[in-house]
Amino acid sequence: MAGEYDSTEFLDTDFLSQKSPSAAPASGYGRAPSPDDVNRKVVEAQQKLVELKRAQEELERERAGLEELRRRQNEFQTGRDEVIQNLTRGLGLLEEAEFVARRDAEQMVKTVGDFRAALAKVQSINDATWTKENFQVELTRALTTIENARMEWNSARLKISALAGEMKNAAAPLDKNSSAVAVAPSLAELPFGQLCKIGLAMTWPLLLVALGALGIFIAILLRK
Repeated sequence: MAGEYDSTEFLDTDFLSQKSPSAAPASGYGRAPSPDDVNRKVVEAQQKLVELKRAQEELERERAGLEELRRRQNEFQTGRDEVIQNLTRGLGLLEEAEFVARRDAEQMVKTVGDFRAALAKVQSINDATWTKENFQVELTRALTTIENARMEWNSARLKISALAGEMKNAAAPLDKNSSAVAVAPSLAELPFGQLCKIGLAMTWPLLLVALGALGIFIAILLRK
């Protein structure tokens, strides 16, 4: 007796399984954007622009801060180098000046002591007590003391500028006298009449002496 009929007996199930995926259309593929999609994209782009602008402003502030920091660092480096150079040079100059001043002060102290000793020796010379017997000896001793004091003075004058300035002031009257002599007119600039008067004034004593001698000579001859 024949079996019951099955409708799926003559269908190729493998062919149907391969065909079914391609037969179903892909949902949303190749579909044109809707106005809502465009509006959403515009809003997203504007939000990204706002975020980028905010980030740009933040970077600008950070850059300005870094530039200010760099300027201050450069100012610090330059200022430190300048101050170190100036102070180092100033210390060298001041140390040298201090050494010279200390040396001059020590020289002045020593010179003051030498001047006082030389002055005491010169003032102690009492020529009123010299006798005929010790005159030569005391005179030689006094001259030696004065010469030593003069050498002490000249040596100190070359070393100490204050004494050199004092000598210039002391020499000022001599310069005035010399200038006065220089201002005096020479004989070549005087007129002839004044020259004759000057010559007569200078020669008349000689003429008187010559006339007197001649008179005495004539008198002696007349007596003979």
